[in-house]
Amino acid sequence: MAELHELKPSKGSHRDRKRLGRGPGSGKGKTSGRGHKGQKARSGASIPAGFEGGQMPLQRRIPKRGFRPLNRVEFQVVNVRALAELGAEVVNPEVLRREGLIGSLREPLKILGQGDIERAINVSAHAFSASARAKIEGAGGTVTVLDT
Repeated sequence: MAELHELKPSKGSHRDRKRLGRGPGSGKGKTSGRGHKGQKARSGASIPAGFEGGQMPLQRRIPKRGFRPLNRVEFQVVNVRALAELGAEVVNPEVLRREGLIGSLREPLKILGQGDIERAINVSAHAFSASARAKIEGAGGTVTVLDT
């Protein structure tokens, strides 16, 4: 059995620390790997991210635009044209997810009115545009609004 004084870390698992400022033979003597002078050569030097030496930083030079409200609801949208091509009598988020028209069942679904529909279908979604509602009901279908 191995004795405690004979234990050694496995090969390649341990690396010696850098011994800075220990003479020219070490390869890290004199300036200790910090180059010559300047702010970064000093002890305690920490330059904030985005600092440009006093020049007006990029994040302040570029104009700010827009605002995205924290409680904004982002809908997945499907047009009436896609519903007409489906061939299903009942259309709901599960059917659209199975057909690959929407990506998630967690995000709300809105039906938009681009395209035409000739046959009656029953559509369930979280929101409808006025034109989509008119086209679906005009073709004899029904519209059901799901709660989000």
